[in-house]
Amino acid sequence: MTSELLATITVFVLALLVGYEVIGKVPATLHTPLMSGANAVHGVIVVGVMLVAATTGSTTGYVVLFVAAVFAAMNVVGGYVVTDRMLEMFRARRSGGSSS
Repeated sequence: MTSELLATITVFVLALLVGYEVIGKVPATLHTPLMSGANAVHGVIVVGVMLVAATTGSTTGYVVLFVAAVFAAMNVVGGYVVTDRMLEMFRARRSGGSSS
């Protein structure tokens, strides 16, 4: 194992641990803003995929970029759906005879 690979793996593991600790300490009232921030990050990933797609020339690169774009787009859409459902809990209920 090269020293560069070991350093990369170390950074990855440390990022996992820090991310777990940070997300685990978020109170329930801040989950909606956190989801909105995550949606913005995944939107940046979609833009990054498009930029990298402009520079790749291999079929394998296109396949990997397509998979990355699909996963990032699913995260963006899913994040907005979850955020909308969470915000729905805080909206005032309509009083009246119709239930929708």
